[in-house]
Amino acid sequence: MLKIYIYGYLNRIQSRRRLERETQRNVELIWLTGRLAPDFKTIADFRRDNGKAIRQVCREFVVLCRSLNLFSDALVAIDGSKFKAVNGRDRNFTKHKLKARMQQLEESIARYLADLDRADRDPSTVTEARVEHLKEKVATVRSQMQRLKHLGEQMSQNPDEQISLTDPDARSMATSARGSGVVGYNVQTAVDAKHHLVVTHEVTNQGTDRAQLASMGKQTQAAIGTQKLIALADRGYYAGPEILKCEQAGINVLVPKSYTSNNLAKGQFDKRDFRYNAARDEYRCPAGQRAIWRFKTIENGQTIHKYWSSACPQCPIKAQCTTGDYRRIARWEHEAVLEAMQARLERMPEAARIRRQTAEHVFGTLKSWMGSTHFLMKRLPNVQTEMSLHVLAYNLKRTMQILGAVPLMQAIRA
Repeated sequence: MLKIYIYGYLNRIQSRRRLERETQRNVELIWLTGRLAPDFKTIADFRRDNGKAIRQVCREFVVLCRSLNLFSDALVAIDGSKFKAVNGRDRNFTKHKLKARMQQLEESIARYLADLDRADRDPSTVTEARVEHLKEKVATVRSQMQRLKHLGEQMSQNPDEQISLTDPDARSMATSARGSGVVGYNVQTAVDAKHHLVVTHEVTNQGTDRAQLASMGKQTQAAIGTQKLIALADRGYYAGPEILKCEQAGINVLVPKSYTSNNLAKGQFDKRDFRYNAARDEYRCPAGQRAIWRFKTIENGQTIHKYWSSACPQCPIKAQCTTGDYRRIARWEHEAVLEAMQARLERMPEAARIRRQTAEHVFGTLKSWMGSTHFLMKRLPNVQTEMSLHVLAYNLKRTMQILGAVPLMQAIRA
Protein backbone atom coordinates (compact mmCIF):
# COMPACT_ATOMS: atom_id res chain seq x y z
CA MET A 1 0.00 0.00 0.00
CA LEU A 2 2.87 2.37 0.77
CA LYS A 3 4.40 1.56 -2.63
CA ILE A 4 1.14 2.51 -4.31
CA TYR A 5 1.03 5.88 -2.59
CA ILE A 6 4.71 6.72 -3.16
CA TYR A 7 4.37 5.78 -6.83
CA GLY A 8 1.16 7.80 -7.10
CA TYR A 9 2.56 10.98 -5.53
CA LEU A 10 5.77 10.67 -7.56
CA ASN A 11 3.62 10.66 -10.69
CA ARG A 12 1.09 13.29 -9.56
CA ILE A 13 -1.70 10.78 -8.92
CA GLN A 14 -3.21 11.58 -5.52
CA SER A 15 -6.84 10.48 -5.95
CA ARG A 16 -7.73 7.11 -4.42
CA ARG A 17 -10.02 6.25 -7.37
CA ARG A 18 -7.33 7.11 -9.89
CA LEU A 19 -4.86 4.98 -7.94
CA GLU A 20 -7.33 2.10 -8.07
CA ARG A 21 -7.52 2.39 -11.88
CA GLU A 22 -3.74 2.62 -12.18
CA THR A 23 -3.23 -0.63 -10.23
CA GLN A 24 -5.41 -2.37 -12.82
CA ARG A 25 -3.94 -0.94 -16.05
CA ASN A 26 -0.52 0.62 -15.36
CA VAL A 27 2.19 -1.95 -16.11
CA GLU A 28 4.71 -0.29 -13.78
CA LEU A 29 2.29 -0.35 -10.86
CA ILE A 30 1.12 -3.90 -11.65
CA TRP A 31 4.76 -5.03 -11.44
CA LEU A 32 5.36 -2.96 -8.28
CA THR A 33 2.38 -4.46 -6.42
CA GLY A 34 2.83 -8.02 -7.70
CA ARG A 35 -0.55 -7.94 -9.53
CA LEU A 36 -2.42 -6.94 -6.39
CA ALA A 37 -5.22 -4.48 -7.17
CA PRO A 38 -6.93 -3.13 -4.02
CA ASP A 39 -10.12 -1.14 -4.41
CA PHE A 40 -10.31 2.60 -3.73
CA LYS A 41 -11.82 2.12 -0.25
CA THR A 42 -8.88 -0.03 0.88
CA ILE A 43 -6.43 2.49 -0.57
CA ALA A 44 -8.19 5.39 1.17
CA ASP A 45 -8.39 3.58 4.52
CA PHE A 46 -4.64 2.92 4.49
CA ARG A 47 -3.82 6.62 4.13
CA ARG A 48 -6.37 7.62 6.76
CA ASP A 49 -5.51 4.93 9.35
CA ASN A 50 -1.71 5.07 9.04
CA GLY A 51 -1.10 8.79 8.99
CA LYS A 52 1.43 8.77 11.83
CA ALA A 53 3.49 6.00 10.21
CA ILE A 54 3.41 7.74 6.80
CA ARG A 55 4.65 10.97 8.37
CA GLN A 56 7.41 8.97 10.04
CA VAL A 57 8.48 7.60 6.63
CA CYS A 58 8.93 11.21 5.45
CA ARG A 59 11.08 11.98 8.50
CA GLU A 60 13.14 8.81 8.04
CA PHE A 61 13.98 9.84 4.47
CA VAL A 62 15.28 13.16 5.84
CA VAL A 63 17.47 11.15 8.24
CA LEU A 64 18.79 9.21 5.24
CA CYS A 65 19.59 12.49 3.45
CA ARG A 66 21.45 13.66 6.55
CA SER A 67 23.53 10.47 6.58
CA LEU A 68 24.41 11.15 2.94
CA ASN A 69 25.74 14.60 3.96
CA LEU A 70 23.17 16.49 1.90
CA PHE A 71 22.58 19.07 4.67
CA SER A 72 26.19 19.95 5.40
CA ASP A 73 25.86 23.74 5.01
CA ALA A 74 23.42 24.20 7.95
CA LEU A 75 21.79 27.10 6.08
CA VAL A 76 18.03 26.90 5.56
CA ALA A 77 15.22 29.12 4.34
CA ILE A 78 11.99 29.05 6.33
CA ASP A 79 8.83 30.04 4.53
CA GLY A 80 5.08 29.47 4.58
CA SER A 81 2.37 29.33 1.96
CA LYS A 82 -1.42 28.95 1.92
CA PHE A 83 -2.85 25.75 0.43
CA LYS A 84 -6.51 25.31 -0.43
CA ALA A 85 -8.60 22.89 1.60
CA VAL A 86 -11.61 20.86 0.46
CA ASN A 87 -13.76 23.52 2.11
CA GLY A 88 -15.01 26.19 -0.33
CA ARG A 89 -15.21 29.89 0.48
CA ASP A 90 -19.02 29.80 0.59
CA ARG A 91 -18.87 27.12 3.27
CA ASN A 92 -16.64 29.15 5.56
CA PHE A 93 -17.98 31.86 7.85
CA THR A 94 -16.20 34.56 9.80
CA LYS A 95 -17.78 37.25 11.94
CA HIS A 96 -17.51 39.77 9.10
CA LYS A 97 -18.83 37.38 6.43
CA LEU A 98 -21.75 36.32 8.62
CA LYS A 99 -22.73 39.95 9.25
CA ALA A 100 -22.54 40.77 5.53
CA ARG A 101 -24.61 37.71 4.62
CA MET A 102 -27.27 38.54 7.21
CA GLN A 103 -27.51 42.06 5.80
CA GLN A 104 -28.00 40.67 2.27
CA LEU A 105 -30.78 38.37 3.47
CA GLU A 106 -32.49 41.20 5.35
CA GLU A 107 -32.43 43.34 2.19
CA SER A 108 -33.81 40.43 0.15
CA ILE A 109 -36.67 39.73 2.54
CA ALA A 110 -37.56 43.45 2.67
CA ARG A 111 -37.73 43.49 -1.13
CA TYR A 112 -39.94 40.38 -1.26
CA LEU A 113 -42.29 41.76 1.42
CA ALA A 114 -42.58 45.03 -0.50
CA ASP A 115 -43.62 43.07 -3.61
CA LEU A 116 -46.24 41.20 -1.56
CA ASP A 117 -47.62 44.48 -0.17
CA ARG A 118 -47.87 45.81 -3.70
CA ALA A 119 -49.79 42.68 -4.71
CA ASP A 120 -52.21 43.15 -1.80
CA ARG A 121 -52.90 46.75 -2.82
CA ASP A 122 -53.40 45.97 -6.51
CA PRO A 123 -53.86 42.23 -7.23
CA SER A 124 -54.06 42.84 -10.97
CA THR A 125 -50.38 43.85 -11.19
CA VAL A 126 -49.04 40.52 -9.85
CA THR A 127 -50.16 37.03 -10.88
CA GLU A 128 -51.19 34.45 -8.32
CA ALA A 129 -48.25 32.22 -9.28
CA ARG A 130 -45.86 35.11 -8.63
CA VAL A 131 -47.42 35.68 -5.18
CA GLU A 132 -46.90 32.02 -4.24
CA HIS A 133 -43.34 32.19 -5.50
CA LEU A 134 -42.64 35.27 -3.36
CA LYS A 135 -44.08 33.56 -0.29
CA GLU A 136 -41.79 30.56 -0.87
CA LYS A 137 -38.80 32.89 -1.19
CA VAL A 138 -39.69 34.67 2.05
CA ALA A 139 -39.93 31.31 3.86
CA THR A 140 -36.60 30.19 2.37
CA VAL A 141 -34.80 33.39 3.37
CA ARG A 142 -36.18 33.23 6.90
CA SER A 143 -34.96 29.65 7.28
CA GLN A 144 -31.53 30.72 6.01
CA MET A 145 -31.44 33.56 8.53
CA GLN A 146 -32.33 31.14 11.31
CA ARG A 147 -29.55 28.82 10.17
CA LEU A 148 -27.04 31.69 10.11
CA LYS A 149 -28.03 32.71 13.64
CA HIS A 150 -27.36 29.14 14.77
CA LEU A 151 -23.96 29.24 13.03
CA GLY A 152 -23.24 32.53 14.79
CA GLU A 153 -23.85 30.89 18.15
CA GLN A 154 -21.48 28.05 17.24
CA MET A 155 -18.91 30.52 15.92
CA SER A 156 -18.88 32.50 19.17
CA GLN A 157 -17.68 29.35 20.99
CA ASN A 158 -14.56 29.09 18.79
CA PRO A 159 -11.48 31.08 19.88
CA ASP A 160 -10.98 32.61 16.42
CA GLU A 161 -14.74 33.14 15.84
CA GLN A 162 -14.64 31.23 12.58
CA ILE A 163 -16.39 28.09 11.35
CA SER A 164 -15.97 25.85 8.30
CA LEU A 165 -18.75 23.45 7.40
CA THR A 166 -17.00 20.96 5.07
CA ASP A 167 -13.62 20.76 6.77
CA PRO A 168 -13.93 22.02 10.38
CA ASP A 169 -10.17 22.54 10.72
CA ALA A 170 -9.81 24.72 7.59
CA ARG A 171 -9.54 28.48 8.13
CA SER A 172 -9.99 31.57 6.00
CA MET A 173 -6.56 33.13 5.41
CA ALA A 174 -5.36 36.24 3.62
CA THR A 175 -2.88 35.77 0.78
CA SER A 176 -0.19 38.06 -0.61
CA ALA A 177 -2.54 39.45 -3.28
CA ARG A 178 -4.39 42.50 -1.96
CA GLY A 179 -8.01 41.81 -1.04
CA SER A 180 -7.78 38.07 -1.76
CA GLY A 181 -7.92 35.04 0.50
CA VAL A 182 -8.20 31.29 0.59
CA VAL A 183 -9.89 28.78 2.88
CA GLY A 184 -7.22 26.25 3.68
CA TYR A 185 -4.05 25.59 5.66
CA ASN A 186 -0.75 27.35 6.24
CA VAL A 187 2.11 25.02 5.26
CA GLN A 188 5.51 25.78 6.80
CA THR A 189 8.74 24.44 5.32
CA ALA A 190 12.45 24.67 6.07
CA VAL A 191 14.44 24.15 2.85
CA ASP A 192 18.16 23.39 2.69
CA ALA A 193 20.06 26.05 0.74
CA LYS A 194 22.60 23.59 -0.70
CA HIS A 195 20.39 21.06 -2.52
CA HIS A 196 16.92 22.60 -1.98
CA LEU A 197 15.67 19.60 -0.04
CA VAL A 198 12.79 20.04 2.41
CA VAL A 199 14.38 19.46 5.82
CA THR A 200 11.16 19.70 7.82
CA HIS A 201 7.60 20.85 7.31
CA GLU A 202 4.49 21.50 9.34
CA VAL A 203 0.84 22.12 8.49
CA THR A 204 -1.05 24.62 10.65
CA ASN A 205 -4.36 26.41 10.41
CA GLN A 206 -3.00 29.71 11.74
CA GLY A 207 -3.40 32.49 9.22
CA THR A 208 -0.03 34.19 9.86
CA ASP A 209 3.61 33.11 10.14
CA ARG A 210 4.31 35.36 13.13
CA ALA A 211 4.43 32.56 15.74
CA GLN A 212 6.09 29.84 13.62
CA LEU A 213 9.76 30.85 13.51
CA ALA A 214 11.07 29.29 16.73
CA SER A 215 9.12 26.06 16.25
CA MET A 216 10.39 25.57 12.69
CA GLY A 217 13.94 26.48 13.69
CA LYS A 218 14.05 23.92 16.50
CA GLN A 219 12.53 21.22 14.29
CA THR A 220 15.19 21.99 11.66
CA GLN A 221 17.94 21.70 14.26
CA ALA A 222 16.67 18.26 15.26
CA ALA A 223 16.30 17.11 11.64
CA ILE A 224 19.78 18.23 10.56
CA GLY A 225 21.40 17.18 13.84
CA THR A 226 23.30 20.41 14.47
CA GLN A 227 23.20 23.07 17.15
CA LYS A 228 24.56 25.80 14.86
CA LEU A 229 22.02 26.88 12.29
CA ILE A 230 21.45 29.93 10.09
CA ALA A 231 17.78 30.43 9.18
CA LEU A 232 16.51 32.93 6.61
CA ALA A 233 12.90 34.11 6.71
CA ASP A 234 10.77 36.93 5.30
CA ARG A 235 9.16 39.89 7.08
CA GLY A 236 6.08 37.89 8.01
CA TYR A 237 8.11 36.06 10.67
CA TYR A 238 9.40 39.17 12.45
CA ALA A 239 8.39 38.88 16.12
CA GLY A 240 10.66 39.74 19.03
CA PRO A 241 9.74 36.79 21.31
CA GLU A 242 10.21 34.29 18.46
CA ILE A 243 13.61 35.74 17.52
CA LEU A 244 14.64 35.62 21.19
CA LYS A 245 13.69 31.93 21.43
CA CYS A 246 15.81 31.19 18.35
CA GLU A 247 18.76 33.11 19.80
CA GLN A 248 18.51 31.13 23.04
CA ALA A 249 18.43 27.87 21.05
CA GLY A 250 21.58 28.81 19.10
CA ILE A 251 19.78 29.60 15.84
CA ASN A 252 21.05 32.67 13.98
CA VAL A 253 17.95 33.98 12.25
CA LEU A 254 17.93 36.68 9.58
CA VAL A 255 14.52 38.31 9.34
CA PRO A 256 14.07 41.79 7.84
CA LYS A 257 11.94 44.21 9.81
CA SER A 258 8.78 45.82 8.45
CA TYR A 259 8.94 49.56 8.97
CA THR A 260 5.36 50.63 9.62
CA SER A 261 6.04 53.63 11.86
CA ASN A 262 3.27 56.24 12.05
CA ASN A 263 5.91 58.94 12.49
CA LEU A 264 7.66 57.85 9.31
CA ALA A 265 4.35 58.01 7.43
CA LYS A 266 3.90 61.61 8.64
CA GLY A 267 7.40 62.55 7.47
CA GLN A 268 8.78 62.73 11.01
CA PHE A 269 11.84 61.12 12.55
CA ASP A 270 11.75 57.33 12.82
CA LYS A 271 13.09 55.32 15.76
CA ARG A 272 16.15 54.49 13.64
CA ASP A 273 17.15 58.18 13.86
CA PHE A 274 17.64 57.79 17.63
CA ARG A 275 20.99 56.21 18.58
CA TYR A 276 21.14 54.01 21.68
CA ASN A 277 24.12 54.14 24.06
CA ALA A 278 24.24 50.82 25.90
CA ALA A 279 26.90 51.96 28.38
CA ARG A 280 24.80 54.89 29.60
CA ASP A 281 21.39 53.30 28.87
CA GLU A 282 20.11 56.33 26.97
CA TYR A 283 19.30 57.54 23.46
CA ARG A 284 20.80 60.39 21.47
CA CYS A 285 18.09 62.21 19.49
CA PRO A 286 18.58 63.85 16.04
CA ALA A 287 18.94 67.24 17.77
CA GLY A 288 21.86 65.91 19.82
CA GLN A 289 19.94 65.81 23.12
CA ARG A 290 20.03 62.95 25.63
CA ALA A 291 16.82 60.91 26.01
CA ILE A 292 17.30 59.27 29.38
CA TRP A 293 15.54 56.27 30.98
CA ARG A 294 12.31 57.20 32.75
CA PHE A 295 10.43 54.04 33.74
CA LYS A 296 9.52 50.53 32.62
CA THR A 297 6.12 49.00 31.98
CA ILE A 298 4.54 45.73 30.88
CA GLU A 299 2.84 45.76 27.45
CA ASN A 300 1.39 42.58 25.96
CA GLY A 301 3.43 40.52 28.41
CA GLN A 302 6.71 42.22 27.46
CA THR A 303 8.85 44.51 29.59
CA ILE A 304 9.21 47.87 27.82
CA HIS A 305 11.53 50.69 28.90
CA LYS A 306 10.57 54.32 28.17
CA TYR A 307 12.98 57.16 27.36
CA TRP A 308 12.60 60.86 26.56
CA SER A 309 14.49 64.12 26.81
CA SER A 310 13.58 67.08 29.00
CA ALA A 311 14.61 69.41 26.17
CA CYS A 312 11.73 68.37 23.89
CA PRO A 313 9.41 71.39 24.55
CA GLN A 314 12.15 73.90 23.55
CA CYS A 315 13.65 71.83 20.71
CA PRO A 316 13.92 73.83 17.42
CA ILE A 317 13.15 70.73 15.28
CA LYS A 318 10.34 69.43 17.49
CA ALA A 319 7.85 69.64 14.58
CA GLN A 320 9.92 67.01 12.72
CA CYS A 321 9.86 64.71 15.74
CA THR A 322 6.48 64.71 17.51
CA THR A 323 3.20 66.54 17.89
CA GLY A 324 3.10 65.86 21.64
CA ASP A 325 4.96 67.53 24.46
CA TYR A 326 7.71 64.87 24.48
CA ARG A 327 8.99 62.27 22.03
CA ARG A 328 8.83 59.03 23.99
CA ILE A 329 11.04 56.16 22.84
CA ALA A 330 10.10 52.59 23.72
CA ARG A 331 12.72 49.86 24.03
CA TRP A 332 12.06 46.17 24.63
CA GLU A 333 14.22 44.61 27.35
CA HIS A 334 15.71 42.22 24.76
CA GLU A 335 16.11 44.83 22.02
CA ALA A 336 19.84 44.02 21.82
CA VAL A 337 18.95 40.64 20.29
CA LEU A 338 17.04 42.38 17.48
CA GLU A 339 19.87 44.86 16.93
CA ALA A 340 22.42 42.04 16.70
CA MET A 341 20.23 40.27 14.13
CA GLN A 342 19.93 43.49 12.10
CA ALA A 343 23.72 43.82 12.12
CA ARG A 344 24.07 40.26 10.79
CA LEU A 345 21.50 40.99 8.11
CA GLU A 346 23.41 44.08 6.95
CA ARG A 347 26.56 41.98 6.65
CA MET A 348 24.66 39.53 4.41
CA PRO A 349 22.80 41.67 1.84
CA GLU A 350 22.13 38.66 -0.40
CA ALA A 351 20.01 36.95 2.29
CA ALA A 352 16.67 37.93 0.70
CA ARG A 353 17.73 36.62 -2.72
CA ILE A 354 18.97 33.31 -1.25
CA ARG A 355 15.71 32.87 0.67
CA ARG A 356 13.54 33.48 -2.39
CA GLN A 357 15.42 31.13 -4.70
CA THR A 358 15.61 28.46 -1.99
CA ALA A 359 12.11 28.29 -0.53
CA GLU A 360 9.63 29.78 -2.96
CA HIS A 361 10.17 27.44 -5.89
CA VAL A 362 9.42 24.48 -3.60
CA PHE A 363 5.89 25.77 -3.03
CA GLY A 364 5.46 26.50 -6.73
CA THR A 365 6.49 22.95 -7.61
CA LEU A 366 4.23 21.35 -5.00
CA LYS A 367 1.19 23.41 -5.99
CA SER A 368 1.79 22.56 -9.65
CA TRP A 369 1.81 18.85 -8.76
CA MET A 370 -1.34 19.18 -6.66
CA GLY A 371 -3.36 20.92 -9.36
CA SER A 372 -6.18 23.42 -8.87
CA THR A 373 -7.49 21.60 -5.78
CA HIS A 374 -4.58 21.29 -3.38
CA PHE A 375 -5.65 18.98 -0.56
CA LEU A 376 -8.07 16.10 -1.05
CA MET A 377 -8.56 15.10 2.60
CA LYS A 378 -10.35 16.76 5.52
CA ARG A 379 -9.21 17.52 9.08
CA LEU A 380 -5.74 18.66 10.11
CA PRO A 381 -4.13 15.23 10.90
CA ASN A 382 -5.19 13.84 7.51
CA VAL A 383 -3.96 16.97 5.71
CA GLN A 384 -0.61 16.61 7.51
CA THR A 385 -0.37 13.04 6.19
CA GLU A 386 -1.17 14.18 2.67
CA MET A 387 1.46 16.91 2.84
CA SER A 388 4.05 14.43 4.09
CA LEU A 389 3.46 12.30 0.99
CA HIS A 390 3.96 15.35 -1.24
CA VAL A 391 7.16 16.33 0.58
CA LEU A 392 8.45 12.75 0.43
CA ALA A 393 7.84 12.63 -3.32
CA TYR A 394 9.55 16.00 -3.78
CA ASN A 395 12.62 14.95 -1.76
CA LEU A 396 12.82 11.63 -3.60
CA LYS A 397 12.88 13.36 -6.97
CA ARG A 398 15.47 15.88 -5.83
CA THR A 399 17.71 13.17 -4.37
CA MET A 400 17.47 11.08 -7.54
CA GLN A 401 18.61 14.14 -9.50
CA ILE A 402 21.51 14.74 -7.11
CA LEU A 403 22.77 11.18 -6.57
CA GLY A 404 21.09 9.15 -9.28
CA ALA A 405 18.47 6.43 -8.86
CA VAL A 406 20.87 3.49 -8.46
CA PRO A 407 23.10 5.06 -5.74
CA LEU A 408 19.97 6.16 -3.89
CA MET A 409 18.53 2.63 -3.92
CA GLN A 410 21.86 1.29 -2.67
CA ALA A 411 21.84 3.83 0.18
CA ILE A 412 18.27 2.88 1.12
CA ARG A 413 19.14 -0.84 1.16
CA ALA A 414 22.21 -0.15 3.29
